[in-house]
Amino acid sequence: MVTAKAWVLKKHFEGSPKISDFDLKKIELPNLKDGGKWKLLLASLFLSVDPYMRPYSQRIMKEGDIMIGTQVARIVESKNPAFTVGSFVVARSGWRTHFISDGKDLQLLPSSWPESLPKSLALGTVGMPGLTAYFGLLEVCKMKPGETVLVNAAAGAVGSVVGQLAKIGGCKVVGCAGSDDKVAYLKKIGFDEVFNYKTVTSLEEALHKASPDGYDCFFDNVGGEFASIAINQMKRYGRIAICGAISQYNDSVPQKGPYVQFPMIFKELQMEGFLVSRWDNRKEEGLKALLKWVMEGKVKYHEQITEGFENMPAAFIGMLKGENLGKAVVKV
Repeated sequence: MVTAKAWVLKKHFEGSPKISDFDLKKIELPNLKDGGKWKLLLASLFLSVDPYMRPYSQRIMKEGDIMIGTQVARIVESKNPAFTVGSFVVARSGWRTHFISDGKDLQLLPSSWPESLPKSLALGTVGMPGLTAYFGLLEVCKMKPGETVLVNAAAGAVGSVVGQLAKIGGCKVVGCAGSDDKVAYLKKIGFDEVFNYKTVTSLEEALHKASPDGYDCFFDNVGGEFASIAINQMKRYGRIAICGAISQYNDSVPQKGPYVQFPMIFKELQMEGFLVSRWDNRKEEGLKALLKWVMEGKVKYHEQITEGFENMPAAFIGMLKGENLGKAVVKV
C-alpha cells in the first residue's frame, strides 16, 4: 500500500492566497487488483502551478478538496497493457505525489519526445500553455504576416510562447512585463519592442511609442487597466483574444470595468474570450508543431522550477505575484 501526500484547499481564498489556506494530507491508496477499476499506480514527477487555478478554485472546488492541477507522472505499477511501467504521462489529478487511475484521462508523452528535452515542458511550452498560445493566435487573433501583435504578461508561460509564435508567423511583436530581467529575456528571445509596465510613467505613451500605428492583434492575459488602455490603440478591424485576467483574480471587490463600446464600434474590433479546451480535438496537431519548433530552436523556453512537493503553495502564490520567468513548475 502506498501513502500519497496531497495538498487540499483548507479555506477558499479571500484576496491573495495564503499558505494557511492550504493543508497537507496523507492518503492511503488501495492496492491494484486484477479485474478492478483502478489499473494504474502513478508517481508525480513535476506539477504545474497556473493562474487559472485561482478563479477555478472558487468556481468548482469545495473546501477540503484536493487542489486542482496537472502533472507529469511516471507509471509505477500497471494492470493496463496500454500503459507500460516506466512510461510518462500528463494527468489532471491535482496536487498529489501519487495517485491511481483507470487510464481514461491520461495522455502519454509523444513517442517522438527526445531524451534531451525536459519532460516538464509537457506542462508548459509543449503543453496547455503552449497550446493556448497556438490556438489563441491562429484561431482567435487570426494573425497575418506583417501585422503587429501586442501581448501582456509576456514573460509568462503563455505570453512568452505567444510572442515567439507571432515572430514565426512574420509579425512584429510588442510585449510588456513586470521586471527589467523579464524585459531583457524577452528581447533575447526575439520580441521587437518590450517595456516594463511597472516603471513607465505612462502606459498609454509606452504602448504608442512601441507601435505608433497601433496594433492588429492583442493577446490579453491581464485584463483590468492595461486592457482598457490597449483597446484604444487597436487598429481598425483589430482582433483581441481574451485569455486571462490575472490582474483581477485576487480582487475582493470587482474592478470598475472600462467602457469598450466606442472603440469597439468605431474601429470595428473583434474581441473574443476563449478556453483552450475548445480545440481538444486538435491537441495532437498543436503539440506536434510546438515540439518541432522547440527542437529546431525557433521557440525557446524558460522554466522556474521549485524543488519539493512541500513548496507547492509557495510556488503557486509566487506565480500569482509574477515572481516566475516562463513556466512555474514544482519538482517532487
